[in-house]
This record gives sequence, structure tokens and C-alpha cells, in this order.
Amino acid sequence: MIRLNNNYSKLQASYLFVEISRRVNAHAENHPEGNLIKLGIGDVTNPLPSSIIRAFHKGVDEQAESDSFKGYGPEQGYAFLREAIAEADYTSRGCRISADDIFVSDGAKCDTGNFQELFADDVTIAVPDPVYPVYVDTNVMAGRTGEAKDGRYEGLIYLEGTQENNFVPSPGDLPESGADLVYLCFPNNPTGATASREQLGEWVDWASDRGSIILFDAAYEAFVINPDIPKSIYEIRGAEKCAVEFRSFSKTAGFTGTRCAYTVVPDSIEIDGVKLRDMWNRRHSTKFNGVSYPVQKAAAAVYAPEGKKETRKLIEGYLENAKIIRKAMKKVGYKTWGGVNSPYIWVKTGEDSWDTFDKLLNEADVVVTPGSGFGRMGEGFIRISAFNSRENVEEAIHRILKALK
Repeated sequence: MIRLNNNYSKLQASYLFVEISRRVNAHAENHPEGNLIKLGIGDVTNPLPSSIIRAFHKGVDEQAESDSFKGYGPEQGYAFLREAIAEADYTSRGCRISADDIFVSDGAKCDTGNFQELFADDVTIAVPDPVYPVYVDTNVMAGRTGEAKDGRYEGLIYLEGTQENNFVPSPGDLPESGADLVYLCFPNNPTGATASREQLGEWVDWASDRGSIILFDAAYEAFVINPDIPKSIYEIRGAEKCAVEFRSFSKTAGFTGTRCAYTVVPDSIEIDGVKLRDMWNRRHSTKFNGVSYPVQKAAAAVYAPEGKKETRKLIEGYLENAKIIRKAMKKVGYKTWGGVNSPYIWVKTGEDSWDTFDKLLNEADVVVTPGSGFGRMGEGFIRISAFNSRENVEEAIHRILKALK
């Protein structure tokens, strides 16, 4: 008799952003005259820069000629893109990462969710709280947890982000038994917090000493403008022996609808004599046929001089939006985090997160994200995204201030 994977029944309600969409759609249906402004889900709103579009078009045009047509490409990504990534994002910053360590994919969400497949069912997992839900849900689906109780799953270790630690957990927050895999995300989603060189150094030293692996989500590294804050965990000596890094072109260059990202698995990581890179390569080659050639041509254009200039302008625009949001929230009297080296502003309202979400949706026609959707430690907070036009952000802030008076 056929049976289902019962681990799915452990999942709490629906995926956070599915529930947000449900409420937003219901509101829009009941208020067709409204003009919703979305500052919730982290989707970009500006179009792809012109030089990237030109490269995209060129890649498509090449598919129309027999001499330049490309069929199946290398599952790991074309060499021209992997080499550009290795040089611009790592070698130039003194990181010991080569093109062979880089695997191009269609999204950091997919990779952070899929990477856990390489590990045994009984490994111990530590996740931050608040946390990007994908880290938790994919391990639930894989059967590494017990049931959910009071918003947390049995079998997971939760690293609490608080006002006191500025939402940057440390290895000292782990139980004495430690953990085998630790998920970290900086700049953080949802809190916008960043980790210093010293703080990341503590994690690398801990993982190296214990033989643990750090799964480091750096999808928002392009928003780091402070030169003292590491953009990559590989800027920390020894990280290439204990850390896997996930990056994305989604927020960096507006690829949320175009889909391109990459994961870095250094050759020097070994577990029981097996190279982790070889395992990921086997999994990647079996389950993935690669990102399309035109998309990779567009991604490579991000690293050209014109592409760098254009994407920097995009980032600066979103960061200016974040500044406007932070200033407005402080005007209301709310304490905020993030929004400086991050596109997200984490706001303490002190009220039920979903109540605040509903209030702003119903009274201001503005969509934010309830903090409790990211974990127990997110209760009493909301996340506001800077991904929108300046005009919409200013209008949204006007409405929010009016609703919160």
C-alpha cells in the first residue's frame, strides 16, 4: 500500500509567505478600489539594468544561430560565469575560492533547502530564531525533527536572536553538546543584522574545533557598504574548511524573476574522508540540468564595469528607501534594527505581529511581514522591506504613520 511522507504533516500551518498572500488576496478582493503597496516579501521592483538586458538578449540571439547555439550546458555552470564569480567575489577579497568550488543554480532558496540532503538523518541542526523559514521546513520534511510544540520543533536547536545580542547569536548560545550543522544568515533575513569579523571568527573557530559545518546564507551581501563588515565568510581564515556559502543575483541585480544564484563548496571540506564538494556535485548533476545559457550570460554581465555601476545604483536606491523607513519608524517611537547594510528593517512594535500586519493591511493598504512568522523570537516585531520605488515607499510611510497615530 502506498504511503505518504508523514513528515509533511508536522509542518506548521502554511508557508509564511503563502499565508501572507492569502490574506492580501482576500483584502484586495474585498477592497477592489484600494491601492496596495507591498513592503512585505523581499521581491525587487526595479527592472534589470540595461547592460544586463543587452547581455541577456545577446544570449538569446546566440540560440538562434547554429554556430552559437547551446544545448545542455554544464550542470555546475558555464566556466565564463564561474570564473567571473571566483575572481570578483572571492579572489579579489583574498578568499581561497576557485571556480571549481562554485555551482550555479536557479536560486539560493533552492540550494539552502536542498543542501541538507547530503547529511545523515540524525545530524543535529541549529537554526537562528528569528529565521528564514526554509531552513527549518526542509529539515522537518527530511524527518530530522519531532512535532512542533509552542512554535518550535523538537530536535532542533534554536539560537535566539534578541535585543541584547543585536540578533547575532554566538557559539556560546549552543548547548554543551553543540551541533553538527549550523545555519547562519548575514546580512540577516529577517532582522537586517550584520555580523562583525570577530563574531564570524568565533563561529569559524568553533566549527573548526568541533568538525561542524556552517551553512552560510549571504544572499544580501551586496547591501554591505561598511568595509569593516565581511561580505563573505571566506574572508575569515579557516572558513574554507568548515563553511558552505550561498549567494544570489536576485537582490544584487534584480534576478528574482530571472533566477540565478550560486553555492560555494570548497574542495578542502572533508567528512569521513569524503569531499563535500564531490557529494554536492553528484547531487547537483543528478537533480539539476543547469541554468539557461542566456540567464548565465546576463549574470556574467553583472561583473562587467557597466554592470557593477548599474547594480550599485540599484542597491543605493533600495538603501535610501531603507533609510526613509527607519527614520519614520523612529519617529513613531519604535526601535529598529537593520536597514543600513541590509534592505530589511526589523521593527519592534511590542504588539501581536499578525495584529500589526492586519492593521496596516486594512487601514493603510500596506503589506509588511509579521515577525512571528520567522519564529518565536519574532513575536512583537514586523519586517519592512525596502524593495519598492521611492514614490511607493514615501506613500506607504505616509499611510503607516497615519494608521499608527
